[in-house]
Amino acid sequence: MAAYRTYIIIWISLLILTVVTWWVSYINLGMGNVAVALLIASVKAALVALFFMHLRFENRLVWAFAILPLFFLALIIFGTLSDTMFR
Repeated sequence: MAAYRTYIIIWISLLILTVVTWWVSYINLGMGNVAVALLIASVKAALVALFFMHLRFENRLVWAFAILPLFFLALIIFGTLSDTMFR
């Protein structure tokens, strides 16, 4: 029964974060809107990976395979942002 409670809490957290993303989109933060949206999306992705995909209980090899694509994603994002910012 405790596992269901955890899943429900995570699901409600995801719903709340979705509403927060929608709410923040109406606030004019300039380029900060993208940063806030990416931050909230990263938290949501982490919650899904840790709890619904059970990554929280996996060994180091699985963690390595999960973190490696995040490195490449950061490389692509920072490369694109640096190209866009200095034009």
